[in-house]
This record gives sequence, structure tokens and C-alpha cells, in this order.
Amino acid sequence: MSMINKVPASAGAEWLLGGFALLRRAPAALGMLAVLWGLASTLLMALASTTGVTVLLYAAQFLLILAGPLFFGAMIWAAREVDQGRPALPAHLLQPIRDGHGPALLATLLPQVLASFALGLLLLVMIGPDQLKHLGEVWVQMQAVAAEGGQPDPALVKDLPAGRLLLWMLLVAVTFVGIKWMTFIAAPQILFTGTDAVTAMRNSLRACAHNWTAMLVFYLLAGIAIFAITFGSLLLVAMLQLVAGPVIAVLLWQLVLLAVLTPVLAGAMYTAWRQMLTPAGAPTSTAASSTTHIEV
Repeated sequence: MSMINKVPASAGAEWLLGGFALLRRAPAALGMLAVLWGLASTLLMALASTTGVTVLLYAAQFLLILAGPLFFGAMIWAAREVDQGRPALPAHLLQPIRDGHGPALLATLLPQVLASFALGLLLLVMIGPDQLKHLGEVWVQMQAVAAEGGQPDPALVKDLPAGRLLLWMLLVAVTFVGIKWMTFIAAPQILFTGTDAVTAMRNSLRACAHNWTAMLVFYLLAGIAIFAITFGSLLLVAMLQLVAGPVIAVLLWQLVLLAVLTPVLAGAMYTAWRQMLTPAGAPTSTAASSTTHIEV
């Protein structure tokens, strides 16, 4: 049984700073894990593209989607290794599979799959098949006009059910937040406490909802940090294009972003898990004991 800790809003900033701190302690080791994943993904997609078979391309994309939770779980495992003074190793990329946590991590994809199906069905029910077809036609026309550099005609959207579409988009936004909260600290629970996927996602959702102010601060600061790092690294692309050409420059830029952002986010989630959830039987610090707990 776990205890959900009440943390202040400023904890959201601490999570992000914790991710950067872990990256500073082992930048090469943690960055190399992300680069290896990026290179493997790029190689897989390149091999699928060279075959010219569309089915293989879709199959490669599907495999990468399935491997996503396993890779991120491996990054969280490596973040804990660095936090506890041990080195992050390439072998950690397979740690979730070796420990038998692969199925539970893959199960964290189920809410996204079910939500996508439910939202698609809801859109069909809310606006009807005829309006849905009309919406697709309007979207194609607007893209064609934009590609030619023109301005879309407002009359194109005049007959669309704007109110129902806005309501559906609001439901999409709420569902997206719910899914993100369900998986925010689910992986550390699965990896380090052996919690099953359903319980881990339920605990994650309740912890994030109980600490929604900290989550708001974290997402705000993380968004700013991601934008700043991405925008700043565009200078690297400009310089690399002069030396290696645009294709190699973009590839290296993507790998650099992956090597920085992935360890930071994994470290932030690991730090958030340590603060928001106290596993049963775990020693509690003086600071943690003074926080409010909710038993789940």
C-alpha cells in the first residue's frame, strides 16, 4: 500500500530541477542511452522505408510506439542508478524486459488506445457521419488553399457544427490531461515496487489530481524549458548545415534534443514519484513525515 503525499506547488519546479541535476551528474552516460535509442529508431524506420512496402513502414511505426514505454522505463531506471551513485549503462535499456516489467509498462498504453477509440466514436455520434465527411472535405480544401499561399474562405466553415466541435475538443483536452496524469509516475511504481499497471495508473492519477498545483507548475516550466532548448539548439542546426548538409544536421539536432530532454524528463518523473508516493514500509524523512498523506 502506498501513501500519497501532499506537496506544495513549488515541488513542480523541484521535479524539473531534479531532472537537470541528474543529467549534470552523468551527462554522457544518460545522453548516450537516449542517443542509442534515437539511432536504433532511425535505423529501423530507414530500413522500413527502403523496402518501399507501406505495410512494413506502418509495422515499424507500431513497434516504436510499443517500445516507447519500455525505453522510457529504462531511462527512469538509469536515472535512479545515477541518483544512487551508480553508473548508467547501455545494458539498462533492456532492464525493464529482464526484470519482467515489460507487460506492465506496455499496459500503460491501453488508456490512450481506449480513449482514442472512445473519442472517435463520440465525434461520430456528436456530429453525425454526414457532417464528419463534410468536415474532412473542408479540411482538405483549407490545406490546399494554405499550400498555395491563399487565405481560407470563411464560408467553408459556416455550416460546420462549431459548438459541438468545440465541446468535443474540450473533452479531448480533458482526456489528454487525465491520461498524462495516469502515466506520469506509473512507470517508477512498476519498476521499483512491482505494482501492477492498473494500480500504478490509479495511484498516479490520484497523486497528480491531489497535487494539481505542482503539476501545473511543472508543465508550465517544462514547456518553457523545452521551447528554450529547442529554439536555442536551432543555432546548432544552422552551423551544422554549413558543414554536414541539411539532412545530417537535422539528424544530429534531433539526437542532441533527445540526449538532453529525455534524461531530464525521466529524472523529473523519478523525482516526482519519490516526493508524491511513499511505498509501504519505506523509511520516511523528517520533511516527508510532516506532509499530509492520503492512503490509497
